[in-house]
Amino acid sequence: MKGFVSRIPNAARWSVLAAVALIALGVAAVAAIGFRDDNGMDEMQQAMDNMGGDDMGGMDMGDTAMSAMPGMEPISSAGVPAATQSQGAQPLPFVLDGGVKVFNLTAAPVRWKLTGEATMTAWAYNGTVPGPAIRVTEGDRVRITLKNDLPEATSIHWHGIPVPNAMDGVPPFTQTAVAPGQSFTYEFTASPAGSYMYHSHVETDKQIPLGLYAPFVIEPKEAPAAAPAVDKTLMLSEVRIGADGQTYAAMPMAGAEANYFTINGKSFPDTEKIQVKRGDVVRLRLENVGQLTHPMHLHGASFKIVATDGNPVPEAAQLTKDTIAISPGERYDIEFVADNPGTWVLHCHVLHHVTNDNVEPGGLITVIEVT
Repeated sequence: MKGFVSRIPNAARWSVLAAVALIALGVAAVAAIGFRDDNGMDEMQQAMDNMGGDDMGGMDMGDTAMSAMPGMEPISSAGVPAATQSQGAQPLPFVLDGGVKVFNLTAAPVRWKLTGEATMTAWAYNGTVPGPAIRVTEGDRVRITLKNDLPEATSIHWHGIPVPNAMDGVPPFTQTAVAPGQSFTYEFTASPAGSYMYHSHVETDKQIPLGLYAPFVIEPKEAPAAAPAVDKTLMLSEVRIGADGQTYAAMPMAGAEANYFTINGKSFPDTEKIQVKRGDVVRLRLENVGQLTHPMHLHGASFKIVATDGNPVPEAAQLTKDTIAISPGERYDIEFVADNPGTWVLHCHVLHHVTNDNVEPGGLITVIEVT
């Protein structure tokens, strides 16, 4: 809270502190009056009236009040085009330039459907949430050019990949932020093998929830003898759509909580169904790019944790579980054998996270169909 208040200009800060003081006085008044009898209730109402009535003297801590605070205003949707693609995390094509794999990314606003009824104003790479998946082989030299078509400066951080310092994408420490209309090229050798992600590292509590994130998978140079039949990356995040229909950056603070929770940019029932055959080995790369911890629970099977944060877990140390808590920034690769036919769910066990704007079922649920 201290850090948030320090970001508010002095004039606005005094207004916020005054509101907090009024609320504290109200609590004290209620405590002193108690709920003794009808006279006590009359006194409590009178105290509330003296403080400014039911609306606390015009103070509304909903979307309207929050939007008046610096950095909490709704994301502009004026002139923002609708997405032309419906699924994020699709493979990003590349061209070869003297043995270097060359990729191109454009960060720009887009109207993105979370469900059939809910649409957010996203800031996205190449028009999707998550952005396109970069999938390369260990030892590949990659060159990735970011073009910024956002209204604010941005950058890309290669989360978990030990790139050279100048390529880490963290303004102001390793580069200058990429200004609107400008471009920046990152180049490094992709290593070691593992599950990673890339995301903005400018105004992160705003830009990442709005959609500036995507998976980055580095395949081992020597392919395993028995590769999984199904290999999916599931990125977990959250966003806030206000009662006014506008998009807000979701933050873990009162008045700014997320009300839509997403897997690969979609909330149930629009999350992608995973189709597998009985006997398939299934690998799920679970990546939490949001700001909340999600204990993900699998029905119908137990799984082994085969990698954490891109690092393989030796077989003797692999835990067998059916629920795993994924903290912000963490990645877990889990594997299981789909030997139990049926329609099973994988979902967050923080039960509010399986709602869409407080309506269940929704949010962090995906279906695994074993046939």
